[in-house]
Amino acid sequence: MTNEEIDFTNAKMLRQKAEKHLIDKPKTEYALSMEADANKLLHELQVHQIELEMQNEELQQAYETAEEALKKYTMLYDLSPMGYFSLTPEGAISDLNFTGADMLGERRFSLINSNFKLFISDDSKPVFNNFFTKVYTSNAKESCEVLLGYNNKTLCRVYMEGVVTEDEQQCLLSVVDISKFSGV
Repeated sequence: MTNEEIDFTNAKMLRQKAEKHLIDKPKTEYALSMEADANKLLHELQVHQIELEMQNEELQQAYETAEEALKKYTMLYDLSPMGYFSLTPEGAISDLNFTGADMLGERRFSLINSNFKLFISDDSKPVFNNFFTKVYTSNAKESCEVLLGYNNKTLCRVYMEGVVTEDEQQCLLSVVDISKFSGV
C-alpha cells in the first residue's frame, strides 16, 4: 500500500501505519533524547514516590507519638486525685476532670457551662469572689480555702489555686479536698 492508497479519514488505519513506520524507522537523535527525558522523568517520579513513602512513615510515627501523649495526659488530667477546672471570666465551667465533678457531686458533662460560684457555700462566697477577682487582676497564681456546697448542703472544704491564661480568657483552677485535715 502506497501513500496514495492510505485513507487519511480512517483514524485506525492511519494510526497503524504510523506505528509501523515508527518501528521501521531507525532511532533518531530526537527519539533518543525523548527516551532519555522519559527515563529521567520516570527516575524523578520514582524518587518522589520514595520520598512520599518516607514522609508518610514519619507522619505515622508522629501520629502514634501524639496519640500516646494524648492518652498519657488525658489519664493524668482526668484521673488526677485533684480537681481541675477551667473557668470563664464570668465563672462558668468550660472544662473539668472527673475528680472535680465528684467534688461537686454531679456528672462531669452536666457541669459544663454551669456557674462554679453556685457550688461555693454562702459563707465562703466573699472569700471566693475576692480570690477570683485577684486572679484576673494580679495575673499571678492566687489561692484560698473555701467550703463547697449548695442548697444549705456542705460538700467539702477545699484549697484552691488559680491562674489566668495569657489571653485572660480562662482561669485554670486546681482544687484539693482538705476536709479530713480541717474536720469538715
